[in-house]
Amino acid sequence: MTDGIRPELVLASASPRRVDLLRQIGLVPDRIEAADLDESPRQNETPRACVARLARMKAEAIAERCSAPALVLGADTIVAVGRRILSKAEDRDTAERCLRLLSGRRHTVLTALCVTPSAAWTEGRRVERLVETDVTFSRLTDGQIAALLDQGDWQGKAGGYALQGAAASVIRYVGGSPSGVIGLPLFETAQMLRGQPFRFLA
Repeated sequence: MTDGIRPELVLASASPRRVDLLRQIGLVPDRIEAADLDESPRQNETPRACVARLARMKAEAIAERCSAPALVLGADTIVAVGRRILSKAEDRDTAERCLRLLSGRRHTVLTALCVTPSAAWTEGRRVERLVETDVTFSRLTDGQIAALLDQGDWQGKAGGYALQGAAASVIRYVGGSPSGVIGLPLFETAQMLRGQPFRFLA
């Protein structure tokens, strides 16, 4: 603790998965507040540029609302096949298209992190990270795709699947951060928080 100030830890996301992941390493955010921004990619924006921009915008938007000392954690996850960004699956047809595209091939899951202090916490430091994880699906049969869709855990997920869900039975390779695929790479998150003047983690 610096100068007797205990900054709040604010998660700029309403994702229950990110909350659960933080709890896994012993962190409970003081507040959870979604930035509610337009997350559409810009014209000709690469997946890496897009995910980094969105994480930064989320953290900055919430930090601007904080009148008390706080450190805001923003994150965004994108599934990319080459330069193509796969949308979050909000309906079954979109999820099916994603699964058929990912079947039998490797893709990249990009999760960007941004921690930024509120104006009231002048000792905090802004830090950004981009974590890339390669994921390979086995070649999916029509029956496997139907079974995955029937499970329903694709809803709202980038790329139309959840690593912690039924898709785990057809993913044959994960190279990188499994927690990053779920939505929050824990090692990198912990390192970013340990680097702040206030010790959020041992």
